[in-house]
Amino acid sequence: MARGFEIISKYQDCGIILPARKTALSAGYDIAAGYDATLDPGKVTLVPTGLKAYMESDEYLGIHIRSGLAVKHSLSLINGQGIIDADYYNNQDNEGHILIAIFNHGDKSVVITKGTRLAQGIFYKYLKTDNDCSGNERMGGLGSTGK
Repeated sequence: MARGFEIISKYQDCGIILPARKTALSAGYDIAAGYDATLDPGKVTLVPTGLKAYMESDEYLGIHIRSGLAVKHSLSLINGQGIIDADYYNNQDNEGHILIAIFNHGDKSVVITKGTRLAQGIFYKYLKTDNDCSGNERMGGLGSTGK
């Protein structure tokens, strides 16, 4: 299976571009907005990407805001870093659709157009404790592990 990105079924004919690294030494894959969005000041906006990610069972995809976007427009991810678990892929609620939760710290709305590179996705390996016994299966999409 390895790792990679796919376009979710709902966005197949929407001109979504799969994420790519821009240079040979880039760690992150640039992730773009799937639709136009307006980021209002003092608010969180979930920006759809039209993407899902697959990876090995001991990996996750870290989502990080692009630094230029953050600095120029006073934007951040509301949770600092988004974490996409391996079992989020093809979940029953939303097919694993990656949504970017952006907070606008500024005093003006920021308009994001479809195709604007918002974030970078970096695949990471993680470790488990010796006595890890989690055997629960994901029951849905965004926020489902906290139910």
